[in-house]
Amino acid sequence: MDINLLFKIAAIGILVAVLNQVLVRAGREDQAMMTTLAGIVIVLSIVINEISELFTTVRTLFNL
Repeated sequence: MDINLLFKIAAIGILVAVLNQVLVRAGREDQAMMTTLAGIVIVLSIVINEISELFTTVRTLFNL
């Protein structure tokens, strides 16, 4: 696992939090919720990709 992965996830989290607050204060709660959901989907796709690479490495290591 690379430290850059943690920085990417943290940056996405900060960006989504700022956008969420701006949109809520502007009275656009629906768009704020969609922004939050989009951030969650992006982070989950990154994490799922890393887990897939981990399983591939374990399979290669144990010749499964």
